[in-house]
Order: sequence, then structure tokens, then C-alpha cells
Amino acid sequence: MSKVLVIGAGGVSSVAVHKMAQLIASGQGPFSEILLASRTLGKCVAIAESVKHRTGIEIATARIDADNVPATIALLESCTPDLVVNLALPYQDLPIMDACLATGVNYLDTANYEPRDEAKFEYKWQWDYHERFKEAGIMALLGSGFDPGVTSVFTCWLKQHHFDRIGTLDILDCNGGDHGQHFATNFNPEINIREVTAPARHWENGDWVETPALSTKQTFDFEQVGSRNMYLMYHEEIESIKTHIPEIERVRFWMTFGDAYLTHLEVLQNVGMTAIEPIEYEGQKIVPLQFLKAVLPEPASLGETTKGKTNIGVIATGEKDGAKKTLYVKNICSHEAAFEETGNQGVSYTTGVPAMIGAALMLSEQWAGAGVFNIEQFDPDPFMDMLGEHGLPWTVEELDGPLAF
Repeated sequence: MSKVLVIGAGGVSSVAVHKMAQLIASGQGPFSEILLASRTLGKCVAIAESVKHRTGIEIATARIDADNVPATIALLESCTPDLVVNLALPYQDLPIMDACLATGVNYLDTANYEPRDEAKFEYKWQWDYHERFKEAGIMALLGSGFDPGVTSVFTCWLKQHHFDRIGTLDILDCNGGDHGQHFATNFNPEINIREVTAPARHWENGDWVETPALSTKQTFDFEQVGSRNMYLMYHEEIESIKTHIPEIERVRFWMTFGDAYLTHLEVLQNVGMTAIEPIEYEGQKIVPLQFLKAVLPEPASLGETTKGKTNIGVIATGEKDGAKKTLYVKNICSHEAAFEETGNQGVSYTTGVPAMIGAALMLSEQWAGAGVFNIEQFDPDPFMDMLGEHGLPWTVEELDGPLAF
């Protein structure tokens, strides 16, 4: 049985600790104690109260500024966890990894590191920690969310059981939910808007192909959601998938957006509210996007009003025994069901559950190693089994062929 420190107190953290507590309550393990820490102690306390009410399990709370490496080291030394689950902002990945190195504690996150002053998404910074983690005899698991995370596991599962080789891969992320707000994001607004406004990139024939943000649109009929416009984007699992499954000739990522969201976003861009460069305002420096984040609805507050479903999956085309075929693996998640179980909307649920599963597989040593690893580097089967057991059932179907575009 193992103690885990979860850093961050947003919707994803809330789902992850609720699911960890469910396992403790059932006596299944591998979790024994949970400590939840973030910069805002009140958010941790509110989550702990919900966990106690829903599962009967008490979790400890603490305040931590995860940018402060010495403070994080001190917290790790005092609570001695077996694993740190980093569900804070991507800016804090490297400081938390530094603290784990200093204390010999294993590490897990759901999103790759991003520098605060540049919308640049790549794994280089974290992959550069591999030798240091290996020498320390500890493990870091990167990208144990849904995308990245489950979509990569879907891909590896298809390769392991249904293909000799995969040629093309399309990742399709549809949030068909309606939260009733004029404009709001379903996860951290700052990270969401930085992703959406960055240039689109996909991997094709051994090179990156870059196009302007939101310039490539297609329509797709998503099961239990309906026909939606989806846009080509860059997402970090493209980099890790093309690295760890190098046979794949093309990897693309698509995400759906409604017209109202895009109209609001265009206006905000036009007036400079999505900028990440500091500006002078009344004698102090502020970052427009961070100010915008402060005035937008907190994603964790959207659970009660969000209705509808998410539909996220991968479409892979490849060969098996010389025959070409196309398979589609996906999960459909109900926002209402997620809220009823954990008090959070479905986007938080679809990330928080895989974070718990990755942590459970590390603590049970079903996934083990020394160094820095992406989720594609491990056996997908136990992860796929746990998805179905813990609220994210999946289906696989054969299509007539790959996407026509």
C-alpha cells in the first residue's frame, strides 16, 4: 500500500483523488494515503470534504507553491510519498521533477512542460531528465491523461492486438457538452487558449507540417454527439507517438469547437486579451491572458451546469497479415454522470481517471522502470482493463476505410 502526493486542486485533481479514495474505500489498493496540496489551500479543503462525503475516506491537505523547488522538497521530505502526481499547471512540471530528483520520489503528470513566456509545446525539456532519473533509480511517467494518455494507449493496444504495422493515425477529440456560459473553457483557460491559438502541426512522412491555427476544418459525425466541426491542431502526443511508434507515417490531431467559442476567441485575440507578453498597467506588469483567466468561469465550477457527452478516440489504418484495415477505438463520457459521481464535468473526469490509473499501475509496479517514460512505452493491456472498470468504457469498430480527408 502506498502514499501519494497530488499537486494541484482543479477539476482534474478532484476527479483523481475521488477515484483514488474509491479504491481505498473498496480495500483494493494500491493507494493507502492521499495528500492533496496546491497554492490555494481552500480548494484542497473543499475537495477533501467532497471526498469524505462521497467515499468516507479522509485525505490530508497542504499548501504548496509548486514553483518553489526548496518548498516542494521540504514537503516531500516531510510527507515521504511513494509517488507525486502532478496535476498543477504545465509550467510547473520541471520544478516538481527537480524536487522529485532531490528526494528520490517517483513522478507522474498529464501534460508536457510549457515555458510561461512562449507558447511552445514539446517534450524535449522533460526527456532531457531521463539520465538523471535513471541514475537516481526513480521513474517519471509523462502524459497520463486522456489526450495525451488514453489516446496513446488506444494506439498501442491496436498495434499490439490488431495490426502488424500502423500507417496513419487520427486522434479525434469532441466535447459535445454545453455549460450554458457565453464563453468558458473546460480546462485551465490559460492553457486551453494557448493551445488553440498556436499554429497547427501534424507529422507526415518524416517531417512536421505546419499550418495556421484553426485554418483546417472538417466535419465528422460523432456517436451520441452528432455532426461537429473539428479543427486540425498540434497536441503533444503527436511528438511522443511518432517517436515511440516511428513506423506511423502520419499522425494528426483534431478537436471540435463551436462557432460561438471561435467568435469569442477571435474577438479576444483581436483586442490583445490572449497575448502572453506582459504589459504595463497602472504601474505594474500584467499578462493579458492571465488576466482573462481570472475573469473567466473556473472550469471546476462548470460541472453542475454542463450537459451532454464527450467522444474521444483514435482512427488507425494499417496492415494485418498483409491485409489493410481501419479500426476506430473511442470512449464516450457523460458530463452528467461524471458530475453525479465526483462533482466534476466530463472533461475533468476523462483526464482525472487516467491519472489515477497511471498512478495505480506505477505503485503496483505493473509499469516500472528507471528514467523518464511516455505512456506508449508500457503494456497497454492493464490500462485498458482499468479504463472499463473505473468509468471510461471503450469500444472498437472496423471502418470501411481511413478518413477521406
